[in-house]
Order: sequence, then C-alpha cells, then structure tokens
Amino acid sequence: MKTLMIGAAALALSVGATHAQELTLQLKWVTQAQFAGYYVALDKGFYEEEGLDVTILAGGPDIAPTQVLAGGGADVIVEWMPAALAAREKGLPLVNIAQPFKQSGMMLTCLKESGIADPTTDFAGKTLGVWFSGNEYPFLSWMSTLGLSTEGGPDGVTVLKQGFNVDPLLQKQAACISTMTYNEYGQVLDAGISPDDLVTFKYEDQGVATLEDGLYVLESTLEDSAKVTDLVRFVRASMKGWEYTRENPEEAAEIVLENDETGAQTLEHQVRMATEIAKLTEGSNGTLDEADYQRTVDILMAGGSDPVISKAPEGAFTTMITDRAFD
Repeated sequence: MKTLMIGAAALALSVGATHAQELTLQLKWVTQAQFAGYYVALDKGFYEEEGLDVTILAGGPDIAPTQVLAGGGADVIVEWMPAALAAREKGLPLVNIAQPFKQSGMMLTCLKESGIADPTTDFAGKTLGVWFSGNEYPFLSWMSTLGLSTEGGPDGVTVLKQGFNVDPLLQKQAACISTMTYNEYGQVLDAGISPDDLVTFKYEDQGVATLEDGLYVLESTLEDSAKVTDLVRFVRASMKGWEYTRENPEEAAEIVLENDETGAQTLEHQVRMATEIAKLTEGSNGTLDEADYQRTVDILMAGGSDPVISKAPEGAFTTMITDRAFD
C-alpha cells in the first residue's frame, strides 16, 4: 500500500495536480461481483495511481441510476443500454462513454415440466417472470419479434412482474423466470433444482441480446475538458480492474465481500459470479463496438406499434474517452 501511495503521489505531481480529483460512480445494483472491476480498481490503487479519489455507491431495488445522475448524485453510472436509450429519448441526455460488458448474461430459465422447448412455438399461453425498472425492455422486444402479445391469452404471454429473486419458479407461479448467467441461475441450482430439470434460453443465442453494463454520463459532463480528463483516467483504471478480475476471480470476490456492508453475500457465490462475469467482459477493452450498439438499437426499435425507442438515437455514445484512454 505504501508503494502504491508513493506511486500515486508521483503521478499527481507529474500532471501538476495538488490533490486527487473526486469522482462518484453509481452502480446499477447492490455490491456484488457484477461490479468487481470497479471495487478491484479501488482496492488495488488503480484509481489512486490515476490521481482519482473514487467513491462507489451501491444500488438497489429503490435506486434508479439514471435518476441519481440526473439529480447530480453521481458523475458516472453503470446502466443497461436499453434503459439508457429509453431515458435519453424521454429527455435525459445520457451518453455511453465505455462498454466493459461485451456479452449479455440475460436469459429465461424454464422448468422442463412446463413443456417449453422452443420459444417460437411454446411461449404462447405461458406465464413468464420479468424484471422491470428498465430491465423489461429486452424482454418486450423479444416478445415483439416472436409476435406474442404481453397481455396474456392463448396467443400471448402473461407477464409476471418478478422480484429480484427466483421464487416464482420455485413456487411454480411461472413457467419461466428472468435470470442472469452469473447470478439467479445459480440461485435456482442452489435451491435444489437440477440442471436436467431446466431449460434455458440465452438472449445472446436467440439473437435478441442488448448491451448491458455500460458507463454513462450526462452530455454536459463531456463539455468540461477537466472532467473529460478525469473520465479518461477513470475508464483506464476501471478496465485495469476488470482485467485483474478476469485473471484473479477469487481475489476479486474477496475484495467485493470486503466492500459489502450488508454481509448478505457469500464467497462461494461471489467467486462463481466473478467467473461468469469474466465471460461477459472477455474481448472488451472498454471501447463500444458500433456493431453491438447498432444491434441493440435495432432490437429496441423492433417493437411494432410499441417499440422501446421510436427513432434511432443521435449522440448516444462517444469513443472519445476510450480513444484517449487506450491510444
């Protein structure tokens, strides 16, 4: 730690800084390995080396990152692109500055006994558990591409507003529920259900995956050259944290636990999560792939009479930060 502090001090002097620049990051959800890269960057001194004093704010069911950003409670947020683009169309000028997650971890997990084997033929008439608070957008787009109403009936699906747990599947209130590869699917297995008794449909495999955990700021932040410099340093240090997480998932999980004030997480679960998350960040240095962005936009606009967004966004992302961070 002493060596890191000396290195940080030397860097600060070299760029003419008199003190570390403060920056606040608002997470999309609670403290867990989904955000390990940021906690690792903080713990390992990667932010400090960049002359930054970073505060990480945990999220939760009653915290909307976009609202926190709009209210000035954070400088940067972690958000899914569907929610970010929907908020932008409604008037909040969000801009994606980096995309650590290359792949989607979202899927529907179904009980095999429900008889569902093919989404194109077997979802109709079934009850499906769906997360809301912005997480419903990819699901609604998927149902639209399948031509299924979400109003119920034999030719549509009944949407069960799912809490952030797996109870509807365990209690057989729904044939399928929303799960993440790195979290809730493991909870289903921990509850005693065998993988042989489940059928899963990954959004990636169905061709309806949208970009998930990205870093977003307000347009006005990008108009301030000093803040842009801070963001360049922040993204560079964060991606260093993600690289360290991929190489050291067990240590990363331990760091996450050290930052979990609730005490609700377990090491075993966080190691599993960190290992699965590594698959989603693989191949990304933080730079947004424009093809991935366009795929997300196309999926969100493919909603027939009720699309998630009604027109192609303009100015919704920039590579200026990652270009400077990794040139």
